This record gives sequence, C-alpha cells and structure tokens, in this order.
Amino acid sequence: MTSVLFFLLSIFFALSFTDGTQLIIVNNCKESIWPGILGSAGHPSPVDGGFHLGSNEQVVLEIPEKWSGRLWGRQGCCFDQNGKGRCVTGDCARQLHCQGTGGEPPASVVEMTLGTSTSPLHYYDVSLVDGFNLPVSMVPVGGGVGCGIAGCETDLNICCPSALEVKQGDKVVGCKSACLAAKSPKYCCTGDYATPQTCKATVFAKLFKAICPRAYSFAYDDSSSLRTCRAPRYVITFCPPK
Repeated sequence: MTSVLFFLLSIFFALSFTDGTQLIIVNNCKESIWPGILGSAGHPSPVDGGFHLGSNEQVVLEIPEKWSGRLWGRQGCCFDQNGKGRCVTGDCARQLHCQGTGGEPPASVVEMTLGTSTSPLHYYDVSLVDGFNLPVSMVPVGGGVGCGIAGCETDLNICCPSALEVKQGDKVVGCKSACLAAKSPKYCCTGDYATPQTCKATVFAKLFKAICPRAYSFAYDDSSSLRTCRAPRYVITFCPPK
C-alpha cells in the first residue's frame, strides 16, 4: 500500500509541474555560493529556501506555474551539520535553508513572476535596489522574439565607492545601496519621497545604472530593466561570462 501511495504521489507531483517553468541555476564563480530563494506572499519557497552550489556546478529547479518570488546568491557561508551558521553577504536568519526569510542586503536579487491569473507572460528583472554582492544574469531559453536578458554581469565591487563598501578583511565583498548606507527617506524612496515624482536617482544609483544598464538601480528606475517572455526555462548564472 505504501509503495502504491508513493507511486501515485510521484505521478501527482510530476503532473503538477507539467505547465511549470525550469530554472537552471549555474555557479560560474570561482568559489562556492549558497543561493537563497523566497516565494512571494502565498507562494512556496522551493528547496526549503536555500542550498549549496559549488563552483562550476548547476542545479535545475522545477517551478510551478504562476510562481512569484526572488532568488539571490550568498557568499562566504559556513554551516554546521544542523544547517546553522552565517554568510558574509546575503545571509538569511543564519541558516542554510532560508525557509521564508529574505536575504540581508547588500545582495543582487533576481525577481520574477512566472505568469498571473490574467496573463501568461513571465516578468523578470535583476535588482540592485538592495545593493550588490555578486554578478548575475537571467537568460530565457526559447520563448521567441522579444525575450530579453536581465542582469548585472559586471563586478560592481571593483568600482564601489568607499562609503558603500562591505569588506571581509581587505576584500570588498559587497556594495551597499545609498538607502542602506544613508538610511534616509530621500535615498530609500519612503515618506515624502515615495512617488516617482519625488524619488530620483542618486549619484550612486546612476553609477550602478551606467555600469549595469539591464538592472534596476533604485525603486523607481525606468521600466527598461523589466523583461517579459514566455519561455519554458531560464538560465540564472552567477558570475556570468562577459
């Protein structure tokens, strides 16, 4: 009876992903990373929200239709046998499996909505609104004309202004957003600055945008950073080749 139940459950889960989307997560960095993944409100967080990915390794995630959420890379992590520990950047509640917890900024974030109740289109972008820690891109496989690449393929840590640097020893491992560094409504687009008319790009946001034009640099960045597609799979690469 148990084997029959397992067989039926296997069929059920396979069918439940028939109309879903594959995310192929690739680590092209020289060191291990620990991707974190968080479903938006009402959506699950696959693989318990986080996992290890060695250098030059990849993993395929089967994502259900109409899923919405975000994915980011954590670096410099150390966890014990119970999955407790911390990461230098992108940490999520000091655990391997984020389980519904977002990453601490600064972190480069891939955001996506893979269809809605009113549209089959997929919407996706790379956001530097929470700062930067790792180069990353999201590339559709198939989907036809009009599908674009979202990403920040350049290592912004190399040119990060000293006021925004996050260091581990002498190495710059992250670049804060102006909001995270200044913690003021003007830079965070909150309070009196919470509209497109009052929130303008800072000199730091303009620097991010000049280097990574295919990524969001602040809360009300232009819509050219948002991509639309209807592909069956996407490749998300950390440290993508230039």
